[in-house]
Amino acid sequence: MSPTLIKFSVLSALGLMSAASVLAQPQSAPAAPAASTAAPAASCPAILKQNFKRLQDDAPQDLCQYAGKVLLVVNTASYCGYTNQYEGLEALHAKYASKGLVVLGFPSNDFGKQEPGSSKEIADFCYNTYGVKFPMFAKSVVSGSAPNPFYASLIKATGKAPAWNFHKYLIDRNGNVIESFPSKITPGDKQLVGAVEKALAM
Repeated sequence: MSPTLIKFSVLSALGLMSAASVLAQPQSAPAAPAASTAAPAASCPAILKQNFKRLQDDAPQDLCQYAGKVLLVVNTASYCGYTNQYEGLEALHAKYASKGLVVLGFPSNDFGKQEPGSSKEIADFCYNTYGVKFPMFAKSVVSGSAPNPFYASLIKATGKAPAWNFHKYLIDRNGNVIESFPSKITPGDKQLVGAVEKALAM
């Protein structure tokens, strides 16, 4: 056999051995996709593990949908001297919604019997009179010996129960109740707006 043919045969044999060696190696798993840069879904703090009926249609609503948001919780009434605060609450909600603020309205007939209407009557009044678009829930008790479970938690966290309509509680993104504002503190008050902006910046 000529030297050239010998060289070719040797190279061919080496090539076959190399291929066999590669095939014998265990195949590695496909590379994992790059980690997502999206923030993980916020876990639901204990205070938001509550369900309430939506004012407009009684559809059940899980408050955990607001986890990770800054919340301003307000007990409302349609026939109160403070009722015009609806306008300021809606303006506050609209201004800061993109930064993570949600105003939550809880109509109640606890004070002065100033919220006597049905859910539909309350919803129509809020929307038609003040253009309210922030979430509102069916009428419930927010004070006394048997407040609804959410308000019981708010009262326990602050040591302050609503004394009248339009009392306000501010909850941070982690579910901590950080401020409580009496009815006379309006939605445009510097004290309240400053607290909201500070919570949104955290």
